[in-house]
Amino acid sequence: MEILLSNSSDKPIYEQITSQIKEMIMKGELKPGEAMPSMRKLAKSLHVSVITTQRAYDDLQRDGFILTVPAKGTFVSTQNQDFIREENLRRIEAHLTDAVSLARENGLSLDELRSTLELIYTED
Repeated sequence: MEILLSNSSDKPIYEQITSQIKEMIMKGELKPGEAMPSMRKLAKSLHVSVITTQRAYDDLQRDGFILTVPAKGTFVSTQNQDFIREENLRRIEAHLTDAVSLARENGLSLDELRSTLELIYTED
């Protein structure tokens, strides 16, 4: 699992960790039931404090992306498929909102935007 942290980012480090792990889960790079590194191991590999990784894991668990089983470890949640779908739908809506704003700024009609979307959607 590769996580890249940036000291120049506006996001706190724990949020960078959280968002990158969420992205890996949503893209299927981390599979349901897959073991996650321990908080200590992740902290060591990222050169951050255990408190930082604990905060990231707490947020991920709260949001249903991971599950911690006492004395067993932390795993990608197997029961989060509906949540992942909703999260992806939210992301699609955000991208489409941006696309609509850009289309309006450039004078595209709804029909032109719809045609462009259909073309992109049906491409192989």
